[in-house]
Amino acid sequence: MYRVAKASEYLVITGVGIKDIKLAKKAWIFPGQSCSVFDLSPVNYTFEVQAMSAEKLPFILPAVFTIGPRVDNHDSLLKYAKLLSSHDKLSHHVKELVQGIIEGETRVLAASMTMEDVFRGTKSFKQEVFDKVQLELNQFGLLIYNANVKQLVDVVGHEYFSYLGQKTQMEAANQAKVDVAEARMKGEVGAKSREGQTLQNAARIDAETKIISTQRHGEGVKEEIKVKTEVKVFENEREAVVAEANSELAKKKAVWAKTAQVAEVEAIKAVALREAELQREVERMNALTMTEKLKAEFLSKASVEYETKVQEANWELYKKQKAAEAILFEKEKEAEAQKALAEAAYFSRQQAAEAELFAKKKEAEGLVAIGEAQGVYLRTLLDALGGNYSNLRDYLMINNGMFQEIAKTNAEAIRGLEPKISIWTNGGNGSDVGGGMKDVGSVYKMLPPLFNTVHEQTGMLPPAWMGTLSDKTS
Repeated sequence: MYRVAKASEYLVITGVGIKDIKLAKKAWIFPGQSCSVFDLSPVNYTFEVQAMSAEKLPFILPAVFTIGPRVDNHDSLLKYAKLLSSHDKLSHHVKELVQGIIEGETRVLAASMTMEDVFRGTKSFKQEVFDKVQLELNQFGLLIYNANVKQLVDVVGHEYFSYLGQKTQMEAANQAKVDVAEARMKGEVGAKSREGQTLQNAARIDAETKIISTQRHGEGVKEEIKVKTEVKVFENEREAVVAEANSELAKKKAVWAKTAQVAEVEAIKAVALREAELQREVERMNALTMTEKLKAEFLSKASVEYETKVQEANWELYKKQKAAEAILFEKEKEAEAQKALAEAAYFSRQQAAEAELFAKKKEAEGLVAIGEAQGVYLRTLLDALGGNYSNLRDYLMINNGMFQEIAKTNAEAIRGLEPKISIWTNGGNGSDVGGGMKDVGSVYKMLPPLFNTVHEQTGMLPPAWMGTLSDKTS
């Protein structure tokens, strides 16, 4: 007989030819073999487990477990087929087996926990029950598909959860009153704090506005210097491009001149060669004409005179050929000399152009480097002087000898006139300073009248770090 199981069923075959048991979805059942069918569908089991906490407080744990055979493991299916497949899944035997395992593991776990731990850690308590029960069900080939633990229930006479709920409600009410008082306090304090923060933010914004204004002015000066530097760099680059264009033009002119000279030499040489060929042809024709004339006039002397004329003609032709070859050789040498001179001139001009271009490039690089160094130098001085432009100007004028140049210019301007002359003295020898500091004291005494004189003649004031002039002119 051929048997086929449904989608949620398995065939369990025992008997002849099978060592233990055989599981299959379809198979032939031979004589001497037995076949039974068991269902794989999971079943819900509802329990109310009575347990006791570590404080000896009883409680009821309602739970619903969805349990069925493990279908993803062949060994588990074999265990279930051997131990439970002969019983109905809803039978009293299977239900007591599952309930016994669940109640036993739940009681053991609850006995190790306080009631507070059970109540506050319901999720972790449920997971631990699930893990421990699953471990016991593995030996029967069963799997917990789902487990729902409901709200814990008090046992009659031990209303722990009711009292705990009342306590929580009272704590919540008291906390609400405290929250209302704190909210009122925060509102009043927040209003005062906002007013103070408004005044502080207004003052901070004013200060930041002044700082940003100063920064924008400094950035404008920096951008102006940067633009001037870029303009100078662009001018240098344009000069370099012009120099390069001039160099290319000089190269092309040299090539054109060389081509013209070569063409001229070749034309002269061709003319000379053509003249030599024509002259040779003329001489040959003249010799033939003379030979015929001599033959006609002097028959008796034909042989002798003929030979003589032939030799003479050959000699003349030979001399003219040699002269033509000499002229040709001379012209070739002159052409080679002119070619060498043209190449030398071209090379000289090329080297000069390259040297000039290199010098322009180096000059441009030097100007850029000087500009960058001067920018860094001025920026460093300005930072060292605290960003005071007046101090920077005075320092540069002193360092570059501008005051001496101003004095020289003023002296040249009033030469021959009657300028106002200021004379001062260091007070003679009556100073209280003695020793090596006497000369230093004399110099310091000379500074005030010197500054007054410079101010009167040029209108310039001394730097702030050196002092200020008094209103008195004495």
